[in-house]
Amino acid sequence: MVTTHNLGFPRIGARRELKFAQEAFWKGQIGEEELQITGADLRRKHWQNQRNLDQVPVGDFSFYDQVLDMSVTLGNLPERVNQAGGSELERYFRLARGRSGRESSCCGVQAGEMTKWFDTNYHYIVPEFHQHTRFQLNGDRLIEQIIEARAQGLSPKPVIIGPVTYLWLGKAKDNSDRLALLGALLPVYSELLDLLANHGIDWVQVDEPALVTDLDADWRHAFNLAYHHLKTSNTKLLVTTYFGELRENLQLACELPVAGLHLDAISAPQEVARVVDWLPAHKQLSLGVVNGRNIWRANLETTLDWLEPVHDKLGGRLWLAPSCSLLHVPVELGSEETLDPEIRSWLAFATQKLDELNVLAAALNHGRSSVRKQLAESTAAIHSRALSGRVHHSSVRARTGAITPSLGKRQRTYPERITAQQQKLGLPRFPTTTIGSFPQTRDIRQARLQFRRGELTEAAYIQRIREEVSHCIDRQEALGLDVLVHGEAERNDMVEYFGEQLAGYAFSQFGWVQSYGSRCVKPPILFGDISRPGAMTLDWIRYAQSLTEKPVKGMLTGPVTILNWSFVRDDQPRRETCLQLALAIREEVLDLEAAGAGIIQIDEAALREGLPLRKADWNDYLDWAIEAFRIAANGVRDETQIHTHMCYSEFNDIIEAIARMDADVITIETSRSDMELLDAFRGFEYPNDIGPGVYDIHSPNIPEKGQIKALMAKAAERIPSERLWINPDCGLKTRQWEEVLPALENMVAAARELREGIQ
Repeated sequence: MVTTHNLGFPRIGARRELKFAQEAFWKGQIGEEELQITGADLRRKHWQNQRNLDQVPVGDFSFYDQVLDMSVTLGNLPERVNQAGGSELERYFRLARGRSGRESSCCGVQAGEMTKWFDTNYHYIVPEFHQHTRFQLNGDRLIEQIIEARAQGLSPKPVIIGPVTYLWLGKAKDNSDRLALLGALLPVYSELLDLLANHGIDWVQVDEPALVTDLDADWRHAFNLAYHHLKTSNTKLLVTTYFGELRENLQLACELPVAGLHLDAISAPQEVARVVDWLPAHKQLSLGVVNGRNIWRANLETTLDWLEPVHDKLGGRLWLAPSCSLLHVPVELGSEETLDPEIRSWLAFATQKLDELNVLAAALNHGRSSVRKQLAESTAAIHSRALSGRVHHSSVRARTGAITPSLGKRQRTYPERITAQQQKLGLPRFPTTTIGSFPQTRDIRQARLQFRRGELTEAAYIQRIREEVSHCIDRQEALGLDVLVHGEAERNDMVEYFGEQLAGYAFSQFGWVQSYGSRCVKPPILFGDISRPGAMTLDWIRYAQSLTEKPVKGMLTGPVTILNWSFVRDDQPRRETCLQLALAIREEVLDLEAAGAGIIQIDEAALREGLPLRKADWNDYLDWAIEAFRIAANGVRDETQIHTHMCYSEFNDIIEAIARMDADVITIETSRSDMELLDAFRGFEYPNDIGPGVYDIHSPNIPEKGQIKALMAKAAERIPSERLWINPDCGLKTRQWEEVLPALENMVAAARELREGIQ
């Protein structure tokens, strides 16, 4: 009999219950006890969704981030968050966001650096190390959840991040060798496993996704050292890998002295047979057979065609699971009452994916005839999608087929363009701007909801948003910003807003997934060929520009980010879909320019996110991703200034590719990493203008003028001051006006003093 299990379940709740509880706690509206009750209630509901599995994960629930949870478990919190005292949860949130929520802005600390979890849109808090870091076990969280799960009659499987991946994910703040800490770390892992064994735990899931990345000899040796140290544990270890292929690490993974190995068979289907052959006969093999990162229904018949021979060979040694944690998909499809029925039949959210898993297990254990009805429904849905006339449009394909290199080229080089742009814009040294969005207040969200429900007429809604745009312009002028934005009050999300106006997209009501902390996004469903029926932003930008003499940026989301932050169709190469998006955005860019927009920002926040995990695969992705951006951006005249924005990823290793985008100005996140990006300019002279973010918008802390000047001084050591802009590191929609205004006042004041210093 095959064993079914799950690697992790979405933690936010079907209606974002966790988000609202977190934010209420941070505002002081509820106490810690109430927040803990919400967490326990969500865990109970989520375990009930998984009750038909042989083993359910515990420890996958988090109040902010699972990597931060592991830092707490290992006693690895930086001293700055401990000095202010408070409960463990308050110290936890202090590292996550700079403040626990109860402290005033004067009492905050620097939040932990945040970056993307492998190649996903989930962000984790980067562990911090130094040469003398010491670890100390704090296993209370896991033990409490084990007790909770058992009280529901379930078989718990604790989930922890493995020791090597934990070090791999972190950064040494003193530039020491992270791997030198392995000797101090492993005894704490042994202590944790002993603690779990003493509480009757049989299996522990140890996540080691670093195994699907490029590892040098030292990191590969670290895996052997770590698991030979941990093999004496009285628990059985299931080492889990996901998001990619093992490649040269396959033999290493198979030969680790553990009881089982999980392979992502969605990302690495060609490695299944090799792992089956390599894995010793005494080990279990867990295969990720349904896609944990996308929402398309699985082809169960096709899956069984290749899975049945594996089962015949392995028998009871075979375990089935999703490819990775279901953290990356929405909770429940059954709540989607307004989604088109045909498109809905093509989809599977988290609970439906577990149903698919159980159907596959039943077919293997009892034969396909035992689940004939479910298999027939799966096949019908697959055929419906493949044959639907809503998916493929010959006119769209003809347009992408006609793309030539000339579409991606500006007329003149950057040095020639910038002269024409300066003559037109007349901006001062160190020009100040923001990234695009301003606070989305409760009133704005309420107006949008009323309009969607038909409780507000279109004319009344437009008037309400115009009032907000006018208010936003007035505040920016009062602050003294040099380049303004309209504030994006009309936008629910930087991707969903555009998807709603493009043919080829569908939308869920409750398809929320966690991006970081309490920040949830609802990725649109890109199911068919993409085209632009009409202008998407023109009226709002034109209205905003009519209110001021200062330049107002046209604000767009770029094709690569729209692609990477959507649930993307899997029936054609991603490059083809991205080029379709690029042509649609290009039309909007040209319409904005024709309407008088002198600056157009095309955000590519997710460019780095889509980068393959193996460097050998980078060039192919970067070639078509940069091609798509250039097609979208480069049809404009020389005097039209193109901006782009990127955030919360590691950019140093692709800075040359970013330069190939040839945006006139790039604004990029650097504040949480203390301008670490600037290290990239030691050996590479970035050719165009750049705005390194000086204001961490993911924290409620208000940056001081001196802090901003110090960060810009670091930037000026690497980049000529005449090519530097001053801006926050991301959009401001998640912040409050009372935080934003003083922060921007300090930013503008810092810019003025910097200008005076070079006169």
